[in-house]
Amino acid sequence: MRTTINIDNDLMEKAQSMTGMTEKTALVREGLRALIERESARR
Repeated sequence: MRTTINIDNDLMEKAQSMTGMTEKTALVREGLRALIERESARR
């Protein structure tokens, strides 16, 4: 699914720096997966 989102530049740069990932699509996908995993562990 394609979507347009606005992400804070500082947040994106920090995530790219910490992960070494440069592709924004992959970075957002991985962030969503991490969020789902974290929330699933709480239940």
